[in-house]
Amino acid sequence: MSEADIMQMMNMLKFRISTSQIFGLLASQADGYEFIDYGPRDMYNEFARQRNSQLDYQCFGDVIAFDATYKKNKYSCPLVIFSRLMFAMKGKTPASIIIDGAMAIRNAVRDVFFEVRHRLCAWHLIQNATSNVENPSFTSKFKKIMLGDYEILVFKRKWVQLIEEFGFEDKLWVNNMYKEKHMCATAYIRGNFFAGFRTTSRYEGLHLVVARYVGSRYDLTSFVEHFQRCIAHLRFKKFNADYESTRGVPVMQTYIEFLERLATEVYTHEIFLLFRPFLSRVGSMQVLNVENHDDCLKYIVCKHGRPNFL
Repeated sequence: MSEADIMQMMNMLKFRISTSQIFGLLASQADGYEFIDYGPRDMYNEFARQRNSQLDYQCFGDVIAFDATYKKNKYSCPLVIFSRLMFAMKGKTPASIIIDGAMAIRNAVRDVFFEVRHRLCAWHLIQNATSNVENPSFTSKFKKIMLGDYEILVFKRKWVQLIEEFGFEDKLWVNNMYKEKHMCATAYIRGNFFAGFRTTSRYEGLHLVVARYVGSRYDLTSFVEHFQRCIAHLRFKKFNADYESTRGVPVMQTYIEFLERLATEVYTHEIFLLFRPFLSRVGSMQVLNVENHDDCLKYIVCKHGRPNFL
């Protein structure tokens, strides 16, 4: 089944043409059913796969990371698909985007996802500081200021102190980074949803999985073919994890049994075991006071029996 056939089938499906009618039209174009190397069942499977991709994006496409420096393809250039992503995903935009700083990617993000908040990858940011300044002491303090959880006024004060300490008032790269602080400084990014990610390197585990199926020198047709195999493998693992999660319930171990039991219904066993330590730590805390500050609530907490440890 060629990509052209798939595109044609998906377009006809949008106009509510039935699968059997689509199959008949394609057979007519090919001058007979015997000249088509797939059947209606293959078409049903393809439609289901397309719907699964859209459903996954609708549920989990809140944060997207682009790493144009990862690997080059057969044509010795990175490739990121922008123009049809919004169309394929029915107009849904991600909540936020992490980019590596490549100018082509940044321009494309601004053009296609102009209303989406995006940030520079922290790992690439520190690497650029290392190569542009070549001063380990500066890089260490620069990293602390950029990634530290400061209020904006505190960030500005620390930035001025950093520049004066190293005498970089006229250094172009440093000044450019300050102009782009809204894309890389935690003080300005705080409050925007990035699912805990601030570097594209967090996806190395996924890179290893994809590398088993896809070669960096594949042409585009081969890439799509082998990448579909990778997706099928990941979906099988997800199906298997869901099935295993229906077999038995983990023993409750925290004092917040209601939430712990609810988590066993929401998460697979593997993810639940990652979540439970966080729940245990929350259960060991006690709320001392709640303060109302205009648009937010401030909770003052301590460990049970240790009120001096706020």
